[in-house]
Amino acid sequence: MTAELTVQRSDRQRRILSRLPWWIAALVLVGIALVWIFPFLWMLSASLKDSMEMFSGGLKLWPDKFVWDNYARAWNDAHFGRYLINTVMVTVITVVIVTVRCALAGYVLARYRFRGSKLFLGILVATLFVPTGYTIIPVVKISMQLHLIDSLTGMILALSGGAYVSAILLYYGYFRQIPRELEEAALVDGAGFVRTFFSVMLPLAMPVTATVAVLTFIATWNAFFLPLVFTFSRPELRTVSVGMQAFVGETATDWSGMAAAGVISIVPVVVLFIFLQRYFVEGISGAVKS
Repeated sequence: MTAELTVQRSDRQRRILSRLPWWIAALVLVGIALVWIFPFLWMLSASLKDSMEMFSGGLKLWPDKFVWDNYARAWNDAHFGRYLINTVMVTVITVVIVTVRCALAGYVLARYRFRGSKLFLGILVATLFVPTGYTIIPVVKISMQLHLIDSLTGMILALSGGAYVSAILLYYGYFRQIPRELEEAALVDGAGFVRTFFSVMLPLAMPVTATVAVLTFIATWNAFFLPLVFTFSRPELRTVSVGMQAFVGETATDWSGMAAAGVISIVPVVVLFIFLQRYFVEGISGAVKS
């Protein structure tokens, strides 16, 4: 009886929504969008104000005077140009390593059955509940033993060496729905495991690859704990997230310069998502549907 009442209530709600004019729905969506993007607009506005106006102006978005020196100070004085190059290098290589590794793991788990495969998959899912901070001590210890603690190479290996279980599960769900006839046809043509994966299966999983690339890019770009540990004695190797500390002094904080640095650091992420948003949505929906 309860289920029937729920269905009737849902049908009634759908009928009410279908009778609303389209412009009301558009206004609601525009309002939600404005609320969502307001913090980004305020940060952009704050990056063009001086420190006094930044605090006295409240929520006003349009500056009284555009202070472009904030960007010059962030780029040159705070060395954000160098930090941006380090971040791009670390992030791009980490994304490539994580994408290939997770695609291979998801493909094997989805297409092959071996003893202990279900147990292995269950252990992977269980690691989702393990906080990242618990793994920092063994990662740092191993990196010190390998003499990688103060290098971009060690940072890349540490960032790309995580489980990335969500990415593996996305590939796992996507590869499970692909017909096995494709692999059989490749096998008849003489293709082995490596050629079948890279020539047939991985190109078909392009939506998931774009999704994993975007998620890994954002996570690596915003990573703070590991880059901080790996750059203690070498500040020139900092990433943009760690480089934000350059604006915090002993007696004062350069908030307008920090806002300018924040805009500089967020632009690459926004541009990447704009170009890959269609594949991102397709990859999420495809993996969930399977």
